[in-house]
Amino acid sequence: MPGLPPLILLLLLINILLSFRAFKDGLLFNRLKFNVKAVQLGEQYRLISAGFIHVDVNHLFFNMFTLFIFGGNVVYGLGNVNFILLYFISLILGNLLALYYHRQNPYYTAVGASGAIMGVVYSCILMFPDMKLAFIFFPVPMPAYVFGVGYLIYTLFGMRAQRDSIGHTAHFGGALGGILCTLVFDPFVFQKSLFTLVLLVVVTVVAGFILFRKQGF
Repeated sequence: MPGLPPLILLLLLINILLSFRAFKDGLLFNRLKFNVKAVQLGEQYRLISAGFIHVDVNHLFFNMFTLFIFGGNVVYGLGNVNFILLYFISLILGNLLALYYHRQNPYYTAVGASGAIMGVVYSCILMFPDMKLAFIFFPVPMPAYVFGVGYLIYTLFGMRAQRDSIGHTAHFGGALGGILCTLVFDPFVFQKSLFTLVLLVVVTVVAGFILFRKQGF
């Protein structure tokens, strides 16, 4: 595969520069972060701006490393224009879902590119269904669809439990955005990734029903 696309380098650079600036400038951080009350009062720009700042260096590194690993494949699979559409649609959809899900909590805040990144990851999984994934904490390669299904279940459980500071809702919304955009931009995935697609849909619906059947969504 050719080298890393310039578009990915640009996104990495913007995220790194803005995040480090926000690390040092609390006022800027507060102006850019996602906040339910602020968005409800009309500051919709936060749906996008929050995706370019991060809580700390670890948060920034994890998101940028994931973009570095998966982004090039998606750019080469979809093209620059479709990739940037997928990136921002996933980012916005993730934050819109968070806005709806946490609408009763005006103090809910979130930052990070995770929604967009999850869209990229799930797009890559659909376009390259034979891809194998391995992680530092789990070094055994696994089929990409196994990770995709497992992470969706984990994200749904995190949304239901709300026991940590991870933006599970934005992750889930971003993943949905990535899947939907990929189906529109590359309809061939219906053929080459039908098994993965059906599995993702069935597991998401079943897990969502089980976890949220007693809670008004």
